[in-house]
Amino acid sequence: MMRIDALRDYHEIERDRLPARYLVAKSVPVEVLEGDLDELWREHDEAMEEFRARWEERPSPTDVEPASPNLLELKVTIARRLLERCTFCERRCEVDRTRERGFCRVPPSPRVSSEFLHMGEERVLVPSHTIFFCGCTFRCVYCQNWDIAFHPENGVKVEPERLARIIRHRRSEGARNVNWVGGDPTPNLHYILRVLTVLDVNVPQVWNSNMYLTEEAMRLLDGVIDVYLTDFKYGRNECAERYSSAPEYWEIVTRNHLEARRQCEMIVRHLVLPGHVECCTHRILEWIAENLGTDTPLNVMPQYRPEHRAHEYPEINRRPSAEELESAWKKARELGFRHYRL
Repeated sequence: MMRIDALRDYHEIERDRLPARYLVAKSVPVEVLEGDLDELWREHDEAMEEFRARWEERPSPTDVEPASPNLLELKVTIARRLLERCTFCERRCEVDRTRERGFCRVPPSPRVSSEFLHMGEERVLVPSHTIFFCGCTFRCVYCQNWDIAFHPENGVKVEPERLARIIRHRRSEGARNVNWVGGDPTPNLHYILRVLTVLDVNVPQVWNSNMYLTEEAMRLLDGVIDVYLTDFKYGRNECAERYSSAPEYWEIVTRNHLEARRQCEMIVRHLVLPGHVECCTHRILEWIAENLGTDTPLNVMPQYRPEHRAHEYPEINRRPSAEELESAWKKARELGFRHYRL
């Protein structure tokens, strides 16, 4: 079974030697679950100090017992407040998503497209219990999951208690983690936190995302997620706006990668786009090497194929060439990455 030193905590959790962060968050007591949003955030930040102190002690799974009320429940309360003027992603629609839909078009009750033991993720993750949500915060013209990303009304409603039972079952079947994905999981943050409040199994939590989250959303994930599985797409804002309708992409996503690294461990994915090796791939690899370090687990992926509306963009209406892929991998080697094809 593949082991990566930079994912030490992940390996310890999956082997039941260390509790998943969400279980530690459940053990941190809080004083209130009511009040204005500023008051709740102050309570949250104080409780996060206690969380970090407990995490630094490297407790065993048997050492953590749920408190009532607790930090995870407080995160759920804050997430519900944010949902009423939604600021989960950096589009900041500020619509009341308990009643209407924002840019992501995810309905008030999130829908799960599928869940299964996925054998096609990075080797260090498989078998991975992937939970695919409908809806996305991007509009990628080449999306390979367009049928669920752009049709958030598809899928089925699953009550949190039922999904928690499914997660327990998948863990007993050999799942090494819970992999929250989509589309993108960000519009479903409130629901995911709610599921974790009724889950009690020790299993690593993986956030599989385009990382276009707000700072508020990242604060809520702190102390909950064990591994960020990031999709770092573009090295230039112009490329992000043209192909994913994602303004200010570089500033937002680099900020969130730095925050993700501060919080926990991570694996960075980068899909090589045809014609974008110099402007995107090389710049991204250079930034990761300088800011996250060459020990960062990295997957420079060759799987791009023109899907969805890619035929409308001639420059990406093809697979990357062998020369382009080798240029990407050569750059990773030259920069000194230990792992760059997972």
